[in-house]
Order: sequence, then structure tokens, then C-alpha cells
Amino acid sequence: MRTTAAVLDERDGSFSIEQLEIDEPGPGEVLVRVVASGLCHTDGLARHGDLPFPLPGVLGHEGSGVVESVGDGVTSVRAGDRVVIGWPWCGRCRNCLDGEPRYCAELGPLLVGGGRTDGSTALRRTDGTPVHSHFFGQSSFATHALTTERALVPVPDDVPLEIAGPLACGVATGAGAVLTTVRPVVGSSLVVFGTGAVGLAAVMAARSSAATRVVAVDRHAGRLALARELGATHTLDVSDAGDDVVAAVHDLCDGPADYALECTGSTAVLRQAADSVGMLGTCVLIGGAPAGAEFSLDHLTTLWGKRIVGILGGGGRSTTLIGGLMQLYLQGRFPFDRLVRIFELADVETALAASYSGEVVKPVLRMPA
Repeated sequence: MRTTAAVLDERDGSFSIEQLEIDEPGPGEVLVRVVASGLCHTDGLARHGDLPFPLPGVLGHEGSGVVESVGDGVTSVRAGDRVVIGWPWCGRCRNCLDGEPRYCAELGPLLVGGGRTDGSTALRRTDGTPVHSHFFGQSSFATHALTTERALVPVPDDVPLEIAGPLACGVATGAGAVLTTVRPVVGSSLVVFGTGAVGLAAVMAARSSAATRVVAVDRHAGRLALARELGATHTLDVSDAGDDVVAAVHDLCDGPADYALECTGSTAVLRQAADSVGMLGTCVLIGGAPAGAEFSLDHLTTLWGKRIVGILGGGGRSTTLIGGLMQLYLQGRFPFDRLVRIFELADVETALAASYSGEVVKPVLRMPA
């Protein structure tokens, strides 16, 4: 069948809106009519070659929509179901079986292999030329996405499908880091470096946690104001902090912080985050840095009980994390819709530019009917 997709032909290239052929679902597969897909920093990394997805291909990994059809053996969803397309996972490896599918042993090929696990792609140009598919198991910058049954998360009727997609990655990554992995203890301090979609999601989640001091750090005054509205108890504009951001954080926390979340992907900021926490403190690596990036830490202060933890996608299970965030949203406790601005698929380049400039926190591409 035909699908309309934003195709990327070359590294650092522009997206072209094209008609492609997409496979019907095979065993264990589900075809989703995509309503909208969030635009994430990770899509930009793939576009620029810092995430090794083969081209030509279709990006997009925050898709939401309606099940169109299912393949043999699929029992948990049926045509007409409203879904978010979560991360893929094999369901067989030790980490999957231990309840940590975000750290599936097959994650690399499943995210950026460019097709199914057998190497086949689900997409072709109308002349039969293959186009790489299954970016993060979905390639949802298109009106249809072929994915697997286990990746799907049901969406309640009162959650708008147009805004639900970012829960698949960016929003869940920040919120899950707080609620699923870090789990702040009562009275603790938590510092969020970077107030993009991931950082602001972490701020909102921290508001529902036991942390009593939540500090948002950035250089965008508008984003810091929004962070205060969404739950930050303190904000720090690094452009006003002089040369010592770490000392400014310590002042706000009455000493070293208990937790620091690095959401920018900058190794310089990562060092600030790591130095902001003290003995027995935890620094969490969340932001995606360019390929080959390295960082260094002070050995002695890290040796004194400090923990440096990397987190993928917020950790935990998609059904529990994404489903829980939707319930928090419906209760008015997680207003992630305030981060979203809708763009049409044809305006993907405009949406990207708005994201890079900081004008928009979370662009979402709406698919043509």
C-alpha cells in the first residue's frame, strides 16, 4: 500500500515528501496509521550522521496513531485501537526478561539497523528502490508505520492522539529518569541541566516526586520561566552565573546537590552536572552527545561515593511508564501538552529550525489525512 513520508536521502540533507510503498504486516507485526509524530533531538543526530542510521531512509520515533491492520499471531491490539509506538525490544534477552527492555541486548540493530531484524526494509520508492525503515522500530515521519506488537502502548480515549507521540521517547526519557530510575528520596535536591523537552519533562516529574528542591539550569530565560511554572523551585540562568555554574548550584542547594540530570548532550555541561553533586550523589547522563564524544571527571571526588549513571529512554517498561504519564496528564499533574507545537509534515524543515533555535520546545508533525 502507499504511504506519504518525509524521506532523507543523504547526511545533512533536506527531507523530501514522497509517496512510498509500505509492506502489509507480517507475523507479529502491526501497521499503524500515524496521526502525528514528535520531532526529537535524536532525529537530528541521525540526520547529521551522529547516529548511524543508513540512508535513504525515513526517521521519526515518537509516533502515535490508530492500528490499521495486524499480522498473524497479534492478539493484544486490533484494528481501530489508539496507540503510541514505544521503543522496540526483542523480548528474549536477559535484560528484557529482567524487566529492562530499554536495555535490550539487540537495541542497536533494533533502533538504527535500517530495517527488520532479518535485514529487510518495509519501505520502497514507487520504482522499487528500497528505502530504509524501522528507525527506532517505527520510522513514523510517515502516514503509516510498520512496527511490532510489543512496542505498542494503548492510549485512553481522552488523551489527544496528536500530542501523545512525544511520550514514546523525549518526554518519557526525562520523566522516567526521575520516576523510574533516580527515584529521589524525601527532602532531596535535584538539578536539571537543560530545559528542552527532556529537561522540562524531568522537572514536571520531579514535582510528583519526593524531591523538595528542584533546580532548572539553562540560558534561555523563557524556558526557565516555564520551568518554574511546571515545578522548578529554583532556576539558574547560566549567562548570569559567571564562570562558576557549579558554585551557583551549590548556593541554591545549600551545598552539593543529591541528583543532577544532564539533558543537553554537551560534555562541558556534563562535567558541571557531575561536579554539582557531592559524596553519594548521583549524576545522570541523558542528553545525546555527538558520536565519539568523550568526557573526563575528577577522580578523587568521584571516588567518594559519587555515581555516574547513563539512562536510555527513562528506563523501565513502555507500558508502565508511558501509560502512567498519560494518567498523570489526565489528573493535571503532568501537563506535557504545554511543551508541544503542531506542524504539518510538509513543514518538517521549519519544525526542525524552530527546535534548534529554541523557539519551540517540542515540535510535533501532524500527518496529512
